[in-house]
Amino acid sequence: MRTAAYVYTGWHPIAERDASFHPGFTEWELVRSCQPRFKDHQQPKVPLLGEYDDRDPIAFGRRIALARDHGVDALVFGVFWCRGKRVFEQGLDQGFLQGPLGTSMPFACMWANRMPRRVLPVLRADLPVIEPKRLVPSDVDDFVQFIAMLAEHYFKRPNYVLVGGRSYLSIFDSTYFVRDLGLANARAAITAARRWLRDRGHLDLHLAAIEPNAETLPLVRELGFDSVTHYVHLPDWKGPSLQDYSECAARRALQWQHFATTSNLPYMPSVATGWDASPRGADFGDARPDKYPWAPVVTGEHPEKFATALRRGLDFHSPNGIDDPLVLLASLNEWSEGHYLEPDERFGTGWLEAVRSARPR
Repeated sequence: MRTAAYVYTGWHPIAERDASFHPGFTEWELVRSCQPRFKDHQQPKVPLLGEYDDRDPIAFGRRIALARDHGVDALVFGVFWCRGKRVFEQGLDQGFLQGPLGTSMPFACMWANRMPRRVLPVLRADLPVIEPKRLVPSDVDDFVQFIAMLAEHYFKRPNYVLVGGRSYLSIFDSTYFVRDLGLANARAAITAARRWLRDRGHLDLHLAAIEPNAETLPLVRELGFDSVTHYVHLPDWKGPSLQDYSECAARRALQWQHFATTSNLPYMPSVATGWDASPRGADFGDARPDKYPWAPVVTGEHPEKFATALRRGLDFHSPNGIDDPLVLLASLNEWSEGHYLEPDERFGTGWLEAVRSARPR
């Protein structure tokens, strides 16, 4: 099995956030300023190699090279698209593709079909977790245009990730995609996208549904998806505010079989190093809300425990198998959500060493 780490390209300024805060704002300000909110809370998370601008091919490339050298086989970049509008694309187009590994390191795309939060940290507890302005509506024509953009910019590259000989693409909020379009239009959109690719000589898609809910999971196969996976599959989102890493990871691994059998598709595990989105939410003290980004927080995370969780993922055999599956790693650099492989001041290169140690010798 190949390991593929998710990549968040939100580590450079964009006009939308400049307008909300100040010119040059990035989430490094949130990561840097987060303070402990309970006993033994491991905040702030401090990058050992320092903060960086992911548009910089040298700085970003250094971190990608470390990941490659420690056993990360591929990267899965979040691609933000809303009816032709893109944000954060420079981290992929400039920082990675123009960098030293841009033509050789295997990479793929995930449609991040929500717009990033405009104003951080979240200051109000009375707003919905997903504000309406962040939702990314689509339709058949828009989805085909999105696939066309991906094909022309990314799928055609020789280092693009293939699964079963087809270009790998995942949809972050697959439930919303299906609910927004409706069953008939979701099926039509996927069919039309495949036709567009075939008619122009591109490889077919391997389309992965990320975290379809209980209602959507049994439907994804007939809609045209090829596999099921997750982004961060670790905490119990409706559970207590503090949750133990080892218990969470073991419980989630027991659910992998269910996702495969219920969807009747291959399931590709996702394994995370941790979860703590505290930097993205204002400090409400003991009265903090029990919803994103305040809760839950996974505690007791450690590279050795992550290695154990990753070994489970690498050993997993989906009952609906595929010849060359992926194990997804959350993530290379989601510092503001507390899951990252990049070196930190607490464990050094421990997260990357865990990947190396978990790989078969």
